[in-house]
Amino acid sequence: MTTTTPALAMPSSDGRFETTTVERRDLRADDVRIDIAYAGICHSDIHTVRGEWGETTYPLTPGHEIAGVVSEVGPSVTRFTVGDRVGVGCMVDSCGECAQCQAGHENFCENKTVWTYGDTDVDGTTTQGGYSREVVVTERFVLRIPDALELDVAAPLLCAGITLYTPLRRWLGQAGPDAKVAVVGLGGLGHMGVKLAAAMGADVTVLSQGLSKEQDGRRFGASDYRATSDASTFEELKGAFDVIISTVSADLDLPQYLSLLKPFGAFVTVGLPPEPQQLPFSALINGDKTVAGSNIGGIAITQEMLDFCAEHGITAEIETIGADQVDEAYDRVVKSESATAS
Repeated sequence: MTTTTPALAMPSSDGRFETTTVERRDLRADDVRIDIAYAGICHSDIHTVRGEWGETTYPLTPGHEIAGVVSEVGPSVTRFTVGDRVGVGCMVDSCGECAQCQAGHENFCENKTVWTYGDTDVDGTTTQGGYSREVVVTERFVLRIPDALELDVAAPLLCAGITLYTPLRRWLGQAGPDAKVAVVGLGGLGHMGVKLAAAMGADVTVLSQGLSKEQDGRRFGASDYRATSDASTFEELKGAFDVIISTVSADLDLPQYLSLLKPFGAFVTVGLPPEPQQLPFSALINGDKTVAGSNIGGIAITQEMLDFCAEHGITAEIETIGADQVDEAYDRVVKSESATAS
């Protein structure tokens, strides 16, 4: 059995959003029904609905930065009750039994991670995301939003927040106290990286193509802000950083960026450039340096991230829009006119 709920759906890769309804399953024993208050706009939503990341099933309702309130729970649910403030991120299910799931890495499930939209659910249906009035999710994949976080600014944390928290927690832990961190880019991901790294005690520098966002970067916690379009930046900062986190989906001169690392430093990307990147091994061997990637995080670390943000007063910078403005917002995000929206 299913119920229907109002939603926005993209009919085709070159279409515009249409008002429609999507089906939500009746509650299973361990399910939670959530009334959605806010859903963030992520750049991956745009890539997916516009068919830029491979085959897409249409019509599709995107949205994986979901914040709302529990409206109903299944009889076996123990962690949530009606009225709780909750969130849902990029995943809605996994096998729960494999080594990766047992270790808290549901995003790397050895059998199948079920993504929040555009994926095949366990019942064979296509998952539909948060641009809708409600969603039904198994209890294991529902996050508790602390009272200190308002729902609107909490929503983007379910993707942008965890995407930066996971690599910072890992690599800053290895770098030790007084780590020096560079964040490449100051968009929806980058601004979260600056806030989180500063709260973790790092000395943060923003590396951006220009200086137009310098005031914002320093307000978010950066102690320095440099333009990568200025060749002197790479000379002056050579060997300066323990960790570089790249948030941009653009081709980079990797040897040039690796030259900014101290010995044993790490360059970590959460951005996904469209073309293969070139890297001579000499740029790694000279200094025992590491190039790594990072992909969101499991449920436990996502809850840890939300609690950390609540404790340190960290929220996403947002612009709140209505459902009738989503097409316009997509165009603006692509043109970099707005960092985030919800």
